[in-house]
Amino acid sequence: MSTFEQAVQADRAHVFHSWSAQDHVSPLPIAGGSGAHFWDPNGKKYLDFSSQLVNLNLGHQHPRLIESIKRQAETVATVAPAFANDTRSELARLICDAAPQGFEHVFFTNGGADANENAVRMARLHTGRRKVLSAYRSYHGATSTAISLTGDPRRWANEPSDSSVVHFIGPYPYRSAFYAESPEQETERALAHLRATIELEGPDTISAIILETIVGTNGILIPPPGFLPGVRKLCDEFGILYIADEVMAGFGRTGKMFAFEHFDVVPDLITFAKGVNSGYVPLGGVVISDPIYQTFTNRVFPGGLTYSGHPLACAPGVETFKIFEEERVLEHVNELADAVIRPRLEEFASRNPLVGEVRGLGFFWAIELVSSKETKDPLVPFNASGPAAKPMTDFTVACKEKGLWPFTHFNRVHITPPLVTTKEELERGLDITFEVLDDLASKLS
Repeated sequence: MSTFEQAVQADRAHVFHSWSAQDHVSPLPIAGGSGAHFWDPNGKKYLDFSSQLVNLNLGHQHPRLIESIKRQAETVATVAPAFANDTRSELARLICDAAPQGFEHVFFTNGGADANENAVRMARLHTGRRKVLSAYRSYHGATSTAISLTGDPRRWANEPSDSSVVHFIGPYPYRSAFYAESPEQETERALAHLRATIELEGPDTISAIILETIVGTNGILIPPPGFLPGVRKLCDEFGILYIADEVMAGFGRTGKMFAFEHFDVVPDLITFAKGVNSGYVPLGGVVISDPIYQTFTNRVFPGGLTYSGHPLACAPGVETFKIFEEERVLEHVNELADAVIRPRLEEFASRNPLVGEVRGLGFFWAIELVSSKETKDPLVPFNASGPAAKPMTDFTVACKEKGLWPFTHFNRVHITPPLVTTKEELERGLDITFEVLDDLASKLS
């Protein structure tokens, strides 16, 4: 095994890193992992409160996932998508069984971005319309249409791309753009804004509205009561399809298999990736409702991927469903969310001057940091970098020194550990988070 320094040098010699200026990255080598932890070649251990990229739902090196890949490799290591494969078929069946009634087919992709690309392609062909609406506070991937759908600043440098995407402002009760004084009023005004956007863009030009069921990287924003059913109603009124992006929130992250189950709503297309097999082998897909499937029974679908439904990716997906049932993963997530995460975050928010709001479901939470609870000014400016982002940088560095790998974005700390994290591990991760934020509050006071 290479030393820490050798691993860094090998990486810097030949690896080109995403979302980075190459001379300013300093990747941490990972030598191994187990459950909620990973460690570097020097043996320093980190509690992974980011689940890598919020995809490692069943944790590092889950033995059953590893074994499922080995078994599949010994049987059929790879097969082109035009062939039938038992493992792929079984995973598709399991996903459809978990989806609402009326979803009987899955189109497999290599990840979340191409899942969203293909969902939009299906929507456009099904409706005969071109435009797609998406929220400003969103991330849908970095491929051509997906980055256009994305609302956050990562979109800016990639423009122009798909000019048929139109953005709107989604609900965000804590920072209401609609001057709402209650969650119910936020819903009413956000839906009025969306209706106006539809009418001004031309309902007959719009194929779909795509929404992260719970906005992920851009805030872990829980839709206020009635918002998603209101979106569904608008879609039905104007003949628009509703695409639920469940790439980050799906497969148990919120305590249910799909996050939209919390909100009494059924979409037309469901995109997924990440937690379907914890990212052990790249995999994503689109769950297709029956009316959209019927569009392509006698019409060619003009899309495909060489590795669509790769057996080595589908095998840990099948095993994931077994683990969820046999290890009571959803029950574990909901029990600890109610007994540990929610009460501890709410208590901390009541006493730390930097915390404006905490929000979340399951193992999917955000701590919104502010410079003033009265004004709600963010602790660091929107899209801050360099010296302007120093308080968040200091927080991250301090957490890592204490053996916690955090997830931060702009002025927020996200609590997104693997779903197999134990009560003791959760308590320790929260202890470190709170200790570092208390120290930061003292330094900034």
